[in-house]
Amino acid sequence: MSTIAADSSGELTPRRSYRDVWLITLGHGLTHWYPATFYLLLPIIGRELGLSFSQIGLVMTCQYIAGAVSNVPGGMLVDTVGRKGLLMGVSLFWIGVPYLLMGFVHSYWLLLACVALVGIGNNLWHPTAIPTLANRFPERKGFVLSLHGMGGNVGDAFAPIVVGALLTFFSWRTIVVANVVPGVVIACLILAMLGTLTLGRRKPPAEAHDGQSLGEYLAGARALFRNRNLVLLSTSSAFRSMTQNALLTFLPVYLAYEMGYSPFAVGAGMFALQAAGFAASPIAGHLSDRMGRRSVMMTTMGMTAVVLLAMAFAGRSFGFVVLIAVLGFFLYAIRPVLQAWLLDVTPKKMGGTSIGVLFATQAMGSAVGPLIGGMLADRYGLASTFYFLAATIVVANLFIFLMPATAPRD
Repeated sequence: MSTIAADSSGELTPRRSYRDVWLITLGHGLTHWYPATFYLLLPIIGRELGLSFSQIGLVMTCQYIAGAVSNVPGGMLVDTVGRKGLLMGVSLFWIGVPYLLMGFVHSYWLLLACVALVGIGNNLWHPTAIPTLANRFPERKGFVLSLHGMGGNVGDAFAPIVVGALLTFFSWRTIVVANVVPGVVIACLILAMLGTLTLGRRKPPAEAHDGQSLGEYLAGARALFRNRNLVLLSTSSAFRSMTQNALLTFLPVYLAYEMGYSPFAVGAGMFALQAAGFAASPIAGHLSDRMGRRSVMMTTMGMTAVVLLAMAFAGRSFGFVVLIAVLGFFLYAIRPVLQAWLLDVTPKKMGGTSIGVLFATQAMGSAVGPLIGGMLADRYGLASTFYFLAATIVVANLFIFLMPATAPRD
């Protein structure tokens, strides 16, 4: 009898099949492909429009402010409405179209409007995808979320090198127009294939009623926002995002302006950063499932600070380029562990809002980091930005130190 029940349960809850995991991971890769493309194009756009370092930083600040404002409402929408396949498809489409519009703008203020739209669209993906994967694979939460994170790393890694090569033959405006095609294709594929997950044909019992009433949601939200662990992890993640996104904004600028690299060489440098993160993500996710989230987080953050300081001292040398890959290994190993830990310590029914809060605080850190980095670069030179980044990741680690040293739940 127990064997039959187990077999039936195995059929109803598709935890043995990773097909949906890989499809969601592919979609996640596209949500990162577009911003990674834009980071490479930003120095070219800055030169064309005559922007200062502070104005370049403000472009990314505008995007992440929009994300910060819209992330929590996005999480609320996910927890109350459900329909996760539909929301993921809409999110991916919404991220790609504003980058298409950028190909036709010649005004700095219209550019800011487009990146704000990207920030709003991006808020739907993570509150939808991350809790879906965590709930379907609770015993392998860290590992599955690391696979999802690998999709982001692939998008981040290949976009700069592909677009860097295309810039040899095409203008940046032509590239952003053509770039919308893969996003539309994958969005349609997600709607077609994940519709079976969310519209009832293959939905497992645990997800049969993945929405909830407004009263149920408000009761859960009151408890959620009193959760100390949510506050600590979200604040730590805000400082980590400050480090990451200021780095992604000014590392291409440093390679292009200070070291005189071509667009293709800048893309190769960004590829090295992300490719190392691709390798680190599943390792960190697996270790966090076995050893606990806290030890993995503190180790990787500490090493990130050390590498950033080494980059600041290396200056315009080949050692600086080598350290880019080392930095990527530690910096991007953190993301899936942090997300899995947050879902460990918050209610399952509030997963979308929990991730929404996490990404809202990350967006605030992402908004502030590039602006401060640009102001420091204007006043003290681009090298000063790397000292600032090392300081922010140290602060992020201090909040992790305050978290209880608990093992992951079975």
